[in-house]
Amino acid sequence: MRHPRSRLDETIHSPVRFSVMAALAAADQAEFRFVRDAVEVSDSALSKQVSVLENAGYVKVGKFAVGRRTRTSLSLTSEGRAAFQAHVRALREIAEGTGAAAPDDA
Repeated sequence: MRHPRSRLDETIHSPVRFSVMAALAAADQAEFRFVRDAVEVSDSALSKQVSVLENAGYVKVGKFAVGRRTRTSLSLTSEGRAAFQAHVRALREIAEGTGAAAPDDA
């Protein structure tokens, strides 16, 4: 049996990207500035991390108007939601010490 760390998603594993995914997993969609404030990063740092997640197919970026201003919305794709759930399951298995090969199996 392989150790659960082999199922960790390197794209999600970055602390900022993991935090973005977690914030988006709790909602259908969120405004860019809400996620920025929740994750406590600058606009440029969030923009870079969202680009990585978008290129991986995990996050959808949209635009909508509020008065004369344009706002950016972020949401997880179904692929992103599934990848995040699998990543969290692997982290839980690691934290709980389950899923790893027993010492006698080594």
